[in-house]
Amino acid sequence: MMPTSPPDVCLYFEAHQPNRLKPYSFFQIGTDPFYEDDALNGEIVSRVADRCYLPANAMFKELADRLGGRFKMGLSLSGVLVEQLEHHRPDALQSFVDLHATGCVELLAETYYHSLCFRSSGREFRRQVELHGEKLKEVFGAKPKVLRHTELVYFNELAAFVEKLGYKGMLAEGVDRVLAGRSPNHAYRSPNVKRMKVLTRNGRLSDDLGFRFADPGWSEHPLTPEKFAAWLAAEPGDVVNLFLDYETIGEHQPAGSGIFEFWRGLPEAVLAAGARFTTPREALKAHKAAGIYDCHEITTWADASKDLSPWKANPMQFEAKKKILDLRKVVKKCNDPELLHQWSKMQTSDHFYYMSTKGGAEGEVHASFRPYDSPYDAYVYFMNALSDLQVRARRRLEEKAAEKRLRKAEKLRAAVEKIAACKPGRRD
Repeated sequence: MMPTSPPDVCLYFEAHQPNRLKPYSFFQIGTDPFYEDDALNGEIVSRVADRCYLPANAMFKELADRLGGRFKMGLSLSGVLVEQLEHHRPDALQSFVDLHATGCVELLAETYYHSLCFRSSGREFRRQVELHGEKLKEVFGAKPKVLRHTELVYFNELAAFVEKLGYKGMLAEGVDRVLAGRSPNHAYRSPNVKRMKVLTRNGRLSDDLGFRFADPGWSEHPLTPEKFAAWLAAEPGDVVNLFLDYETIGEHQPAGSGIFEFWRGLPEAVLAAGARFTTPREALKAHKAAGIYDCHEITTWADASKDLSPWKANPMQFEAKKKILDLRKVVKKCNDPELLHQWSKMQTSDHFYYMSTKGGAEGEVHASFRPYDSPYDAYVYFMNALSDLQVRARRRLEEKAAEKRLRKAEKLRAAVEKIAACKPGRRD
């Protein structure tokens, strides 16, 4: 019997930072149109840039230059992160541009605002994806062919919609209850698409790097590049999909943990083990669908439940979501780009994540990201800011109505004056 070749390795990172809100009180409604804590956002994105983006980009660029086409990876940056980097750290944004210029990095599409909007509005989802594509074209000169929805959201209906948008593939969490005993190390196809395929994340191996790497209590600690490469080479299937937050490198797993040394040594260890790196698009083109990934429920890569519960599980989250949806028509009716952009940024999934009241280990993870003292503070600040946005939108509609009445009156006055000027004078 011929020995089987090691599977391909598809490495993908998501880079994102939200626009966190300042403590916005009830008494500011109607008087303060600035909801975001710009100082805090600048402080955090600069810290992450110094700990993660700059050194990780430099490391992967060096690997790409040294190993040529043998090292490849996928990467996506949310539109709101690109905005923050443009504002606070253009040097870090340039380092992403330089990394992409190596030709070894495939950029992926997503929603500009890192939102969970598809279930609420396919039209809004399309707008945000198209806006994100325009930003990538402007900054990187890239046009993505593969899409990952926020938090790796995936289900059959979404897959069919994304295919109609023209994308060649999607990423998803390899959820055990959907795989039903099959390996995540394959390309699959949703039952209601014609050609588009999906790559499913290997959660166990991805989480070894994302969560367990620096845990001294983990039985496999310390994890070496050679050990992990051997695990990858021994995996069954066509392609091992390692999908992680980019901030894992240097921010969530600090430099002192040895995370940079690990990633610096992993590519050559993988190649020495006989495996090869591939981008998401290349993996989707190279491998036939191993079967149907029939995902009727909405799945994500979050928590043990792999669902929307981190963002939609308690009354605060439901009420916040309802209020932002209620504002959709009035904001879009205003035809005001600034209001629309602010409303869109309020859809960023992190705002709802901060309101999570989950307990246990999952709750501890949620709390570690929350910039407020409690989920209730997150809810209050968010709802107060939305109330101000509602006030501004209604004022804008009133202004537009007044402007319309004024134009109508001026038009009528001009018509009357024209008629009067044309009327012959009265004879004696």
